[in-house]
Parts: sequence; C-alpha cells; structure tokens
Amino acid sequence: MHPAFSVILFTTASGAGYGLLLWFALCSLAAPDWIDRPLALTTLLFGLALVSAGLGSSTLHLGRPERAWRALSQWRTSWLSREGVAAIAAYVPAGLLALAWIVWPRPGGVAILPALLMIPAALATTYCTAMIYASLKTVRQWRNRFTVPNYYALGLFTGALLFAAILRLFGRETVAVDIAVLVVGAATLALKLAYWRSIEGRGASTAESATGLGGFGTVRLFEAPHTEENYLMREMGFSIARKHAAKLRRLCLAALFGAPLLLTLIALLAGGWIAGFAAVLAVISAGAGVLVERWLFFAEATHVVTLFYGARAA
Repeated sequence: MHPAFSVILFTTASGAGYGLLLWFALCSLAAPDWIDRPLALTTLLFGLALVSAGLGSSTLHLGRPERAWRALSQWRTSWLSREGVAAIAAYVPAGLLALAWIVWPRPGGVAILPALLMIPAALATTYCTAMIYASLKTVRQWRNRFTVPNYYALGLFTGALLFAAILRLFGRETVAVDIAVLVVGAATLALKLAYWRSIEGRGASTAESATGLGGFGTVRLFEAPHTEENYLMREMGFSIARKHAAKLRRLCLAALFGAPLLLTLIALLAGGWIAGFAAVLAVISAGAGVLVERWLFFAEATHVVTLFYGARAA
C-alpha cells in the first residue's frame, strides 16, 4: 500500500497524543501531588495539539477534504466515521480537565470526573483508529490479531516517553513513570516483533487461491487490465523490496526501542539535568522510529486487488 505521509502523521501524532492524555489522567488520579498548574496545562495542551494535528492531517488524504464532516454520519457501518465521532467526543473530557486547571490552581476533586472520562475516551478513539485497518479483509497484514494491540502499545509507549520528558523538564524525579516507560516499551517491542513474524507470507492469497484454479497448475495473467498506471496501481500496488524492509526494520528497532529504552534507563539512574537531556533525546529518537514503523506498516501491506494486475501473492 502507498504510505501517504498524511496518514502516517495521523496515526503517529494522534496515537502519541492520546497516550499522553491517558498517562496524564492516570497520574492526576493516582498521584495528584506531582502535578501543578503549569505542568498540567503544558501536558494537556501538547496532547491536544498532537491529537488535533493528527486528525487534521488525516483529512489531507481525502479526495475532497472540505467534505470530511460528512464521514461522521456513517458511524453505524464505518470505523473511520466512528473514529471521527470518538475523537470529537474525547475533546470534551480533555477540555474540561484543562478548564479545571485554568480556573483552580489545584482543582482536586473537580478534576476527577474529567480524568476518569479521559481514559476510556482515549482508549476508544485509539481502538477505532486501529480498526480502520484491522477490519479490512482484503489486506492480510492489517487483518491481523496484533494490529489493535500494536496501536494501543505504540500510543501508550510514545505517550509515556512524552510524559516522562515533560515531567523531567519541570523538575520532577518520577521513578514510577520511568519504570512504566521501560515496561510498556518492552511489551511494545515484543508485540512489534510478533506482528512482523505473523505477516511473513503465511496465509497469503495467490492467483491460484483467488480463482480456485490452482488444481490445474499455475495461473498466469493473460492480458493486463490497463495499458497505463491507474489509481489502484498507485495506491494498492506499492511494494518494497525485502532487503529494504529488513534494513528499515532494524532502523525502527534501534530508533523506536533501543535508544529510547537505553536513554530512559540512563535517566532513571542518573537523575538531574542528565535525566532531562536523556528524556528529550528519547522522545526525538522514538519520534523518528515510529515514523519508520508506520511507513513500514503501510508499505509492507498488500491488497488482494494486486493479484488482478499480475502480483504473485497478496
């Protein structure tokens, strides 16, 4: 599949934004003494900015972006529509939480309900985003039991890295958050490796299986359906060489997992300005790594329509 940058930005920025908002909500419920007004507003506004940037970029991939609002009416049948509805609904608890911190230096019990609502709102929106891809039977790499868990894990991991960096920049020594980053990062790495193993050619459709003529021998394309490249060939027929995919996977592992986890461990052990510097570097590295991971998520996906254009497997 063609890895459009607008969709890559959508899935990475919104995932990190919802992850950040979720971690802030959990922290405000479990350890409100860690948080003051500047920290709260910085975290909430940054999380909402990421979510808004992601959602805004998603409309750029539409043929008529000005009609994006119409997609909201199809929530009964479309995961894309459900994602839009859930995303708009998630602004309510996030906005109320920000308002509470604007009005009161320490909102206390006033912030409890919005924080409680923020958690399921972030989880529901992330689930809908993942199901946009996991619901497609025509793309076996997405119709996969690891797709939804990977979306959750990546959002939680990148959100935790952002939250740890913000806490460090505000002078908070938060061992618990660093430990959460390490645990969630290790789980995300395990899920990513399991996903890559699961898509390695197993269960692929072929021209023989698609036509049911495999018993007669090899099925070959007699005549191309088009003489020139068309939309389907550009969007669905994108392919990446195995050797390039392997290199990008190694880059992803190093940038998204290796460096951030090592830098988080350094921050945990060192403390002080070194911890803050390491936390910021971890966010930068993970940001680059998750862009590579999302690019691969689309580039390695194969649509069954490509069999009609001569592909051997999809």
